[in-house]
Amino acid sequence: MKNDFNKSGVILIVDDTPINLEMLFDFLGTAGFTVLIAEDGESAIAIAEYGKPDLILLDILMPRIDGFETCRRLKAQESTQDIPVIFMTALSETVDKVKGFELGAVDYLTKPLQHQEVLARIQLHLKLRTLTKTLQEQNLRLEAEITERLQVEEKIREQAALLDVTSDAIVVKDFNNQICFWNQGAENLYGWKATEVIGENVNQILYPPDTLAQVQNIYASIAESGFWQGELNQVNKQGQTVIVASRWTLMCDRHNQPKSILTVNTDITEKKHLENQILRAQRLESIGTLASGIAHDLNNILTPILTAAQLLQLKLPDTNERNQQMLKTIEANSKRGAALVKQVLQFARGVDGQRTIVQVSHLCSEIQQIVQETFPKSIELTTQIQPGLWAVIGDATHLHQLLMNLVVNARDAMPRGGSINISASNLLVDEQYARMNLDARVGAYIVVTITDTGVGMPPEIIDRIFEPFFTTKEIGKGTGLGLSTVRGIIQSHGGFVNVWSQVGRGTEFKIFLPAVEVANPLLAEDLDLLKGDGELILVVDDESGILETTKISLESYNYRVLTATNGIEAIALYAQHEDEISLVLMDMMMPAMDGATAISTLQKMNSQVKVIAVSGLTASSKLTKLSGVKKFISKPYTTKDLLQTLHSILVQESRHPERVAKS
Repeated sequence: MKNDFNKSGVILIVDDTPINLEMLFDFLGTAGFTVLIAEDGESAIAIAEYGKPDLILLDILMPRIDGFETCRRLKAQESTQDIPVIFMTALSETVDKVKGFELGAVDYLTKPLQHQEVLARIQLHLKLRTLTKTLQEQNLRLEAEITERLQVEEKIREQAALLDVTSDAIVVKDFNNQICFWNQGAENLYGWKATEVIGENVNQILYPPDTLAQVQNIYASIAESGFWQGELNQVNKQGQTVIVASRWTLMCDRHNQPKSILTVNTDITEKKHLENQILRAQRLESIGTLASGIAHDLNNILTPILTAAQLLQLKLPDTNERNQQMLKTIEANSKRGAALVKQVLQFARGVDGQRTIVQVSHLCSEIQQIVQETFPKSIELTTQIQPGLWAVIGDATHLHQLLMNLVVNARDAMPRGGSINISASNLLVDEQYARMNLDARVGAYIVVTITDTGVGMPPEIIDRIFEPFFTTKEIGKGTGLGLSTVRGIIQSHGGFVNVWSQVGRGTEFKIFLPAVEVANPLLAEDLDLLKGDGELILVVDDESGILETTKISLESYNYRVLTATNGIEAIALYAQHEDEISLVLMDMMMPAMDGATAISTLQKMNSQVKVIAVSGLTASSKLTKLSGVKKFISKPYTTKDLLQTLHSILVQESRHPERVAKS
């Protein structure tokens, strides 16, 4: 080590005494060092800057600038600040030594110099300098490695963030079916947090028992080709069926050995429902065409039978009673068949009768009279007809049949009795409402609502009730054409129908029919009276179209709006703007966190929070019982509905707080 330092060491000697320079030059040269000399501080600084010595022996007492000033300047320059400086002096005062160390010197040599001491100290400090350089280089390498690692970690975080940003559910599972990775998309789709499912068996979490055979077949396909894609039925945390487009990929380690399976699942539940609706509509159209042809043929068959039966009764008046009864039976059943054919034609083609202006309020009164005279006394009927109800252009007979079919169905759904309510009101459908209901058009409608307290229907039955020949009634008690006929009549009048039902809670049919001769149409001035005063409204809905149209509507009438696509976002926004938000418009059916849970959380944050609940499915009576819910709006809603509801809470309640307190 000693020889290595001697061979590589360059020493700068700074002294204004020539004899000292000569002596040290000879001694250090003999010891194997490369020696540079300077007779004053300024020369020393210049030589040090360009010669880059490994160590400087610096005399303190020199003319012009002394050793202290020379050291200060050396340490002030970036190119020379790391060169070790050893002072040479005859001074022995402690104050001088402290000053030298403060300036950056590493050691002192006291004159007269002892050669062995000089050599030992030079070697020591050269060794320290070499070790310092080594440590600095290692530190630089370490810093580079740390930087590279941080960059890799940042890239991994970015990739992980991308995995969480995607709406697809990304799941990684090992060959024991244990879940290894579960992204934010999976949390949103299935309702399970990653912390709840990591390490759990994916089959028990996502797959109903009747689908496990299909899953096993997928594993066999993965083993052969390494990839599979198709549609799967899965379940979420609430036990609801979720339909996904699933892609499975076999993942291997660096030795190309199978390690795990990556699945990417896209929620296509709504898409499949839409496809089913389209297929159902196509099927209805096909059945309608077929039924129409059959109905005409049946009419051709029944006409001569009915005519013959009537003629025989006239021409054979003296035939025995048994034959007369048989002819009457033939006539009665022919008429019954003709009535059934008429129903089929009504469903298939919407057989048109004479179109006139019809007062639906009169039809409701007629239905009320029939029900009171013919229905069991255990069934109570109530009606609520809006004063000044608009008229419709249509076939009074068909509209009468429509209402009659619906109240008969309501009666049959209440074998132990119950109540039926018929209400009719005017509705002006604006652009917002039309965007929320694809069957609606901007304009005036009357809405006839028929509600019962019967047994209700599950979702899978609701999806099929308008199919011809579909019935849940016993054989011989229904043809399955009643609601098909209802649908045909509504469509032939340019209207549409919405249905809500829940098992054990009853059913509600809302019939929308275009109105004519609308009196007092809604003017912009009417809505101007309902304008806001700059209040901030938080609108929460998972449908982007509804969010956008509601935001535009409210801002057009002097409200400020914040929007959130689910309950979690709503809570975060409310936490940030609690002091500003005047009211929350909350959809009840949303992914990630539903409206009821979000409302409960907002109540804990602020017991005085004002909430308007919004739903296209849940009954209003159920929602208005939720703590914090001031009002309920049913989807789809008009701008007027929305503004009136906001006005009733933000303006009227603030003017009459004593009424709110009493209620």
